[in-house]
Amino acid sequence: MTLRIDIGGLPSERLRFAASPLAELTAMLHVLAEPGHHQQLAGWAADVWAGLKPELAERLREAEFLWRSSQADFLLPARPRPTLAEELDDVDRIDDETYVTAALVTTCGGNRVRLAAPSPLTDARARERALDLAQARGARQEAFAERLLADPAAVRARVRRTLEQCAGAFFDEAWTDAAVRLATDLRLKNDLLKHQGVAAALASVSGAVTLAPDGRCIVVDKLQDKATAAHGTGVTFIPSVFGSPHLVVVHAPGWQPVVQYPVAEPGPAEPVSLETVTLRLEALAHPVRLRLLRTLARGPHTNGELAHTWELSPPEVSRHLAVLRGAGLLTARRHGRYVRYTLSLPDLTALGTDLLAAVLR
Repeated sequence: MTLRIDIGGLPSERLRFAASPLAELTAMLHVLAEPGHHQQLAGWAADVWAGLKPELAERLREAEFLWRSSQADFLLPARPRPTLAEELDDVDRIDDETYVTAALVTTCGGNRVRLAAPSPLTDARARERALDLAQARGARQEAFAERLLADPAAVRARVRRTLEQCAGAFFDEAWTDAAVRLATDLRLKNDLLKHQGVAAALASVSGAVTLAPDGRCIVVDKLQDKATAAHGTGVTFIPSVFGSPHLVVVHAPGWQPVVQYPVAEPGPAEPVSLETVTLRLEALAHPVRLRLLRTLARGPHTNGELAHTWELSPPEVSRHLAVLRGAGLLTARRHGRYVRYTLSLPDLTALGTDLLAAVLR
């Protein structure tokens, strides 16, 4: 499963490595929403939550789906600016339809709206579908989607104000430290790009990012088989201290390709018994179960959502989920008429950091 970015004929200078305050804030917000993905930052997340004013904490929870399961594309700038305020100004320039479509992406990749698809702002059926998806993922997300579709300007202003409040609450202090590490990484990447070429620079980004043998395509190991092109725009690579082990890619139609990559590695795994390892590896050996697991790594999903994403029958998905649950890799919780399945990150981590990184990216 790969994402391919066509760079045929693109000058090397159109491959840009740059730091983004907004992208790093987004990575921090993901850590706060999913500390289990980032064991090495769990202490930082706990300290931040403990110090947040109740109003800001509630604001973060009401909008967390913008950065929890997958990041809204407008939070990863193709043209990074020196300051968070400048990047938020750029977001304000995006039209409502583009903003809303990006904000309503609730799963990683599978439900991204095609460029020619009807807009939920103007098409009743598209609106109903968006609300159904949001409802399946929880009351908070449903309420947010309803407000966004009813009054995009008000919600956009509220989201911006929330992000601005994060600056004084925790971002400014964390960014001061992170910026030093990001600058060091950027010097290395730009030096490699200048003196050794695109392939060497990509190899230093991640083992999951390579240049195709013909040099015309960047290949990224991701959840689904997708393709996009960088003709006329280029590709932006954004390093992240808080993003490890995730590898995030903007690839939806109409958006310039952006790759956010980690500059840090997760900590060492704790040993587990051979019997447990064998049981879990057997559960992961089936390609469909591995795909389901990688989807669940983005957040809780129902059987129906998984079946829709992978174009499988619900009974087939149920059988695979039963195997994964039997191996102790999933938990299930009922929320009203929905049963949501959740990846057991500690148990997956015990299998090794390479497997964890492969699933989470």
